Amino acid sequence: MYGTVAKLVVKPENRDEMREVTQRQMAVPIPGYVSGHVLMENDSDVCWLFVVFEDRASYDRNADDPAQHERYLEWRALMETDPEWHDGEIEAS
Repeated sequence: MYGTVAKLVVKPENRDEMREVTQRQMAVPIPGYVSGHVLMENDSDVCWLFVVFEDRASYDRNADDPAQHERYLEWRALMETDPEWHDGEIEAS
């Protein structure tokens, strides 16, 4: 499996919208997508995104998909800064 972890800083006024957009976007069927999780505290603007794909090829296809870029732009508008991404092979789960 292959995936990413991202540190996100959400604009305080967008916390609820971030939850809604993330839930909607994670329900979109994407080939090779296994799971996605967001760790979000009610009193913090920082959250962590965890996304898992079957393999790196599936991850890369999604990353190169223009539809994914559009989803990212909708999501990015809710954040203070660009996400801090960490991609890699998932060794254990």
